[in-house]
Amino acid sequence: MKNFLKNVRNREEDAISISVSVEVEEELLPSAAGAYLDLEKHYKQIMLFYESGIRQLTAKLEILNKEFQLCNDRNPIENVKSRIKTKESILRKMEKQGLPLTFDNMMNYIHDVAGIRVICPFITDVYQIARLLISQPDVELVKSKDYIREPKENGYRSLHLIVMVEVHFSDRKRKVPVEIQLRTIAMNFWASTEHQLRYKKERDFSEEIHRQLKECADIMAQADQRMQKLAENLEVSDAQDLVW
Repeated sequence: MKNFLKNVRNREEDAISISVSVEVEEELLPSAAGAYLDLEKHYKQIMLFYESGIRQLTAKLEILNKEFQLCNDRNPIENVKSRIKTKESILRKMEKQGLPLTFDNMMNYIHDVAGIRVICPFITDVYQIARLLISQPDVELVKSKDYIREPKENGYRSLHLIVMVEVHFSDRKRKVPVEIQLRTIAMNFWASTEHQLRYKKERDFSEEIHRQLKECADIMAQADQRMQKLAENLEVSDAQDLVW
């Protein structure tokens, strides 16, 4: 892998730029057919960069899950899914943010090109897995958004992390930005079904539909809390793990 990737992190309170420099400020959309193959090769190299970050983190999550199972006779992770944003999705997001369509801007300002979703049985599992993951020396927390304690207006709940994970390539060690979403089974049920209702629909939801969706989210949250209490009573889970 050529030396065109170099990581520099710039942290701010509200806005975060994760800077990964490229040799030239190339556009994501080629202006001439002759440039297409070179840009495609460049794009695939950059996607390998993100895919490697996902593989590194999913391996860590698998190890944590197996270790926890051996020590506690249960799994704190129900499921792990990962994805790389499609080129079309990246372009739409950049256009929406008013960013010039260049590789440099994609790597600096689109923080969820690489994404992992971790589904856990209980709320305590969400926070425990997050703490164990970011406590590792080669995983650096850049930003977190706790939508469990402070849900979105529509009722969405999840813990969002942006991390930098170290990956050893053939020429050097690099830090790869990855977005991690951690949520319970109940939170994921609501988010997945709400997404199916909303996905790629041009029309806006009415106030009544918004109200019903929010009501469903609150029902899921109440179920989560009841299951959490049962888990604590049965000593399956510890309320102290709710600390984040």
